[in-house]
Amino acid sequence: MNRLLIVGYGAVSYAVFVFAFLYAIGFVGDIGVPRTVSHGIPAPLAQALAINVALLAVFAVQHSVMARPGFKRWWTRLIPQAVERSTYVLLASAALLLLYWQWRSMPAVLWDVTSTAGRLAVWALFWFGWAMVFAATFLINHFDLFGLRQVYLAWRGRPYTEIAFQVRLLYRLVRHPLMLGFIIAFWAAPTMTAGRLLFAAVTTGYILVAIRLEERDLTATLGADYHAYRRRVPMLVPRVSTPHPATAQARRAGPEIA
Repeated sequence: MNRLLIVGYGAVSYAVFVFAFLYAIGFVGDIGVPRTVSHGIPAPLAQALAINVALLAVFAVQHSVMARPGFKRWWTRLIPQAVERSTYVLLASAALLLLYWQWRSMPAVLWDVTSTAGRLAVWALFWFGWAMVFAATFLINHFDLFGLRQVYLAWRGRPYTEIAFQVRLLYRLVRHPLMLGFIIAFWAAPTMTAGRLLFAAVTTGYILVAIRLEERDLTATLGADYHAYRRRVPMLVPRVSTPHPATAQARRAGPEIA
């Protein structure tokens, strides 16, 4: 493939991702988009449930299968390695767009926060979740994650190099802040409808499975470094630790000893 074509393909894939990501915020939050997690195509409840689960399954299968190292090795025999990540991003975005387009309405309200302060608090949590997702992508290299670094290196005629394993900020608190951000955003609903509950429950289940698969691959790739990281940092729930009594006593005695 021509290097200019590779760059163009990567840029288009990223642009489609940005649209799908921004639409996801409106889709989940029922904000300013024509079809949302609560109000899509009208359908009987049983049909809506079956179709919506199938749409979520399409995304989950694509997202997981194409991320596995074995699939990547086979896939890069058919397409240039420089656009492997961009293709993954493009197809994941396409699966999301299909979901937005064909999602069936499930508008029944299961709970509703009525107080102004309560609604503001839940909305703040919703936006906090999305902000965590966005920040986490940059802490692990946003441009590599979405294929831009790969096509840039191809354009410059340079070989691709793996990003070194580093632990920064949010990744010191939990091993998967990006996934934690999604879970928070999906469940932070001042008005919880049947559609929102289905979406949040299925995606949370998928995230828990996907994390196991990803950690298996990371352990195989990074070995002892990732083993040590897993022992030190919790997966999704930040650890609230208190110092050992002896350590706390030593700290209090420190200035006097000095």
